[in-house]
Amino acid sequence: MNEHISIASMGCISAAGKNMAETLQTFKQGHVNIGKITLFETDLDKPAFEVKDYVLKRKNRTLSLLLTAVEEALENYDGNLAGSKYRIGICIGTTVASQLNNIKFYKEFKETGRSDISPVNEYLKGNLADALAREYKLNGPKVVVVNACSSGADAIGTAMSWLKNDQCDIAIAGGADELNKIPVCGFNALGIISDKPCAPFDKDRKGLNLGEGAGVLILERAKITSKINARPELFIAAYGSGSDAYHLTAPHPDGRGLKSAISEALFQANITCGQVGFINAHGTATPDNDKVEGKVIKELFGPEIKMYSSKGYTGHTLGAAGAIETVFTALALKEGWVPKSAGFKNKDEEIGISPLKQNTKVNSKYALSTSLAFGGNNAALLIKKEA
Repeated sequence: MNEHISIASMGCISAAGKNMAETLQTFKQGHVNIGKITLFETDLDKPAFEVKDYVLKRKNRTLSLLLTAVEEALENYDGNLAGSKYRIGICIGTTVASQLNNIKFYKEFKETGRSDISPVNEYLKGNLADALAREYKLNGPKVVVVNACSSGADAIGTAMSWLKNDQCDIAIAGGADELNKIPVCGFNALGIISDKPCAPFDKDRKGLNLGEGAGVLILERAKITSKINARPELFIAAYGSGSDAYHLTAPHPDGRGLKSAISEALFQANITCGQVGFINAHGTATPDNDKVEGKVIKELFGPEIKMYSSKGYTGHTLGAAGAIETVFTALALKEGWVPKSAGFKNKDEEIGISPLKQNTKVNSKYALSTSLAFGGNNAALLIKKEA
């Protein structure tokens, strides 16, 4: 159970960049690619983080974004998944792709009692794990995790458990979600979408901006890595999960579930809080999330811990967020620097801790990525870099 799980390769796409190289440039420049929603008609004048100038690989936009991230991961992968002798699992988190979000279909059916069935067929073919298995002819375990905004992180944690329990040798794990009218309207109805670029942990934060994208990791068991990759550099050291069991949308005021998830990850990795070099926080820029998360981070790691939220560059990508942010965290460890927290200006004394205001060098062995979700779901992924 203590076997190391190596990150053999990664890929990502979001408003911050269509690949990891573009994303790093965006972080270096501090550029925020936010704008008016153009993917669909809406009367809501709220900005969002779209992936602009993107040519779809499939009609299903979420699946297309996922395939883009997978293709980048495969380009940087030393192994060969197609026709592999190894057991290859697929675990992908999502929210939007788990729903038939076709307003025209429902409207026609409601008004006439019948409708073109093709959207249903497309939806049934759009199961992300099944689609990847068909695309690359893989026959390992397949699961789509739908656990609100911790889905991507939970999918990586699930894939880890497969590998550690000898259910597969290699796993494609991550998350994907598209910008869609249904969640835009839903989050707006909750009153938590900002009409300006989001400002995670800022005292004047007004709410989140929605985004889209995908993040993918190719994970390997140690014995497989030793045969394919001579000397892996990055690892998933641990995964922790904890439930608030408090409220449908709000986190527990004391961050009970988040503390549990972080503590479990640290326990699994057998390290202390002081060994964590930096934290990529969930940081949605909503009043409740940032207050609770910031307080927990300060309580566990102290006020001087290097911390930031990458949602100022990507928006909240829902089921993809935990996976995209895991890729960002691993990239930061590898590159030796973390980006400033875009949008942050003024410290919130009620939180008592501030994210980074400028790009900052780091030289650490461990980093943490946290995810908080509706339903009281909390996840923590600990990333390790070998010297």
